[in-house]
Amino acid sequence: MVDDFFDNCLYFTVNKLSRAITKMAEDSFKKTGLSPTHAFLMMLVIDKPGISQSELADALHLKPSTITRFVDKLVEKGLIERKTEGKRSLNFPTENGEAILKDIKEGWKILFRAYSDVLGEEEGKALNKLINEAGNKLEK
Repeated sequence: MVDDFFDNCLYFTVNKLSRAITKMAEDSFKKTGLSPTHAFLMMLVIDKPGISQSELADALHLKPSTITRFVDKLVEKGLIERKTEGKRSLNFPTENGEAILKDIKEGWKILFRAYSDVLGEEEGKALNKLINEAGNKLEK
């Protein structure tokens, strides 16, 4: 009876999926020395040099205080340079930050292959689309 409750509860099901995919993602990004979220943040900073903290927060669906901690860590690692413009904090990739992009992209490919091997490529894409749509509806 309890198993039925958990199996039919979206909250617990999504968290179960999150734990599984997080483990796969962390394994996929070991070579970079970054967490998957730090890697995504780096991709945004490389793609849009001078991106603000608030733009990063919006893009990654994270709170500004979380973004600040993430950026602090990347500044500490020498991958991002932070410049202040009035009240805004702008983020730029360093040379080392740009150099890590190849490994980050490889990490995403490894992750995609890892979950596609388990779910199937089409099912993985369909699940991603469905979860994105549900997330967008629930955020409103």
